[in-house]
Amino acid sequence: MAEATETWRRQADDHLLRHMEDMTETSRHPLDIYARGEGCYIYDSEGKRYLDAISALFCVEIGYSYGDEIAEAAAAQLRDIGYHPVWGSTHPRAIELASVIADLAPEGLNHVLFSSGGGESVEAALKLAVQYHQLRGEHRWKAVGRETAWHGSGLGPLGFMGIPQFRTPFEHLIPRVMHVRNAKRYGRPAAETEEEFTAFLLDDLEYRIRTEDPSTIAMMLIEPVQLHGGVIVPPKGYSEGVRAICDKYGILLVADETITGWGRCGEWFASTRYDMQPDMITTAKGITSAHAPLGAVILSDRVFDTFNDAGVQINHGVTFAGHPLSCAIALKNIEIIKRLGLPQHVRANEVDLRARLDRLFDAFDIVKNISGTGYYYGVELAQAFEDGTPFTDADTERFLGTEALAYPLLDAGVFMRLSMDNGDPVLCIAPPLVAGPDEFDVLFAALEAVLTPINAAFLAGPR
Repeated sequence: MAEATETWRRQADDHLLRHMEDMTETSRHPLDIYARGEGCYIYDSEGKRYLDAISALFCVEIGYSYGDEIAEAAAAQLRDIGYHPVWGSTHPRAIELASVIADLAPEGLNHVLFSSGGGESVEAALKLAVQYHQLRGEHRWKAVGRETAWHGSGLGPLGFMGIPQFRTPFEHLIPRVMHVRNAKRYGRPAAETEEEFTAFLLDDLEYRIRTEDPSTIAMMLIEPVQLHGGVIVPPKGYSEGVRAICDKYGILLVADETITGWGRCGEWFASTRYDMQPDMITTAKGITSAHAPLGAVILSDRVFDTFNDAGVQINHGVTFAGHPLSCAIALKNIEIIKRLGLPQHVRANEVDLRARLDRLFDAFDIVKNISGTGYYYGVELAQAFEDGTPFTDADTERFLGTEALAYPLLDAGVFMRLSMDNGDPVLCIAPPLVAGPDEFDVLFAALEAVLTPINAAFLAGPR
């Protein structure tokens, strides 16, 4: 395969634009090409095996061993009909999948609008929220997002982007969104109780809404557990408090479950685990375990009834939304998740996963915080030395750069991701939901091997 790999690398350099990557990176490190998967592992084009510790992009819930079942479902659908839209008319798989989703969604969310992915679902939710208020005789066009949050890179979801470096270049084109504090506890005063922290966050949210004029705000978009910034779990009372504030000012609450849905947090939807009670849920990724592109917006009865009672169309449509092939694959994927009991499997094993992460925190001074739930964690690393001296760019590269972390982890047989968005260095851990103690052993052996020399250099202080 070596000859084929080199051919593919040359072709990629000549023709393939890779998302979120400096195209010159391949001049410093050969392009990684992954050719197949099995269980929780992926294999590169030269046959080396890697534990997929982040489910590719937080989405391959069932891992890589169910290709035959998925392929059979896809082939059966293609033999029936390869494509039909969900514009006006529809097809059987879309109807069946909408019914399955409604059964699994939190109580009162019974209506499904399909999309092609997570960012597209967010954009659809914004349009739905604006139109919902119009039908009620209100002109609301603004929205609320949170700091460091990522909801997609299209112009609609980019408005909700809580990371300025990605949002700022396009701000004249994107929706009006104000950004409030996220629920990150790390870095807050040590004496602050959880209840005081929750009150602080809710006071900040309500203050920002009032200064922006509540009558102009259509919706608030939050992840039940926020990825960027450190896989942030909400403090006790936060979700209920956000719900109450949204109700007070007539603002729709939308839960972005693009990542947290489909068992990742130990429930079909994290909104259930954290008592969020949203008006809409946006989702994608794990709905098909990423075996085909598909997303959805799940609407509450209240939102749907506003459209239905007015007898108006929803002003949104996408050619490939609810594609028959994707819906057939999603139905099979959900069937497999149910058969394997993966949400329950996650709840049964999350204590073991968290305990191992806590051992990293105890063993390495450079590890500053552990946060997360289910099979979804962030390991936050230092940005300054123990005496408070901030890292220089050279220090950041020495401790956190690809040569220090990403490539050694690959050499150790683990595929992971270090998020540096907004300056917060976070190792993201989100294995396929079929993972268990054996995979945890592989993961933590690699992390301990890679972090040991980094930690020693960190303790030695600035050069």
